[in-house]
Amino acid sequence: MSKQEPKIAISGKSGCGNTTVSRLVAEKLGLRFINFTFRTLAQEMGLTLEEVLKKAKDDEWWDREVDRRQVELARQDGGCVLGSRLAIWMLPEADLKVYLKASPEVRLERIYKREGGDRAALASFTAKRDRQDRERYLRLYNIDNNDYHFADIIIDTDHMEPEGIAELIIRTLRKKE
Repeated sequence: MSKQEPKIAISGKSGCGNTTVSRLVAEKLGLRFINFTFRTLAQEMGLTLEEVLKKAKDDEWWDREVDRRQVELARQDGGCVLGSRLAIWMLPEADLKVYLKASPEVRLERIYKREGGDRAALASFTAKRDRQDRERYLRLYNIDNNDYHFADIIIDTDHMEPEGIAELIIRTLRKKE
C-alpha cells in the first residue's frame, strides 16, 4: 500500500451500515467521505428515491451518472472513504475493499428505524430493490453484487455496532500498511 492517504471502498446492500460506517471511518481517519447515491441524485433533481429507481430501471443514464460522479470524486487527490453499493467494484485501486453484509431481518429493522413506515411494505420494497439492483449491475457492468469474495474484508454486521465495525476496518487497514 502507498504511503499516501488511503482510499477505502465500502460496499453492501441497503441496511448493512454502508453510509454510517463509511462516515465514521472517514471521520476517524480524517479522510473525505464520498457517498453519492441515487438518493443524492434524487434530491438534486427534486425527485423521490422511488421515482429515480423507476427511471433507472429503464434508463442506464441514472446508474452511469451516479457511478461516474462518485468515482470521479474518489479519484481526486488525497485519501477518501467511498461508501456505495458498487464501491469495491468501481474503485479497483482502493487500498482497502470492505464488504458489509447483514441478514434480511436485520437490514429490514435498520431501514425501518431510519425511514419508518410499514414493515411489510418496506420488506417488499427492499427485496424488489435488491433484485432490480442486481439485474441492472449485471446488465450495465457485468457485476454480480452477490459475488464479493475478492473484498479484503467481509464483515457480518448483524451483531455489531457501527463503532466496532469502523474500528475493525481501521485495524485491517493498519495491518496492510
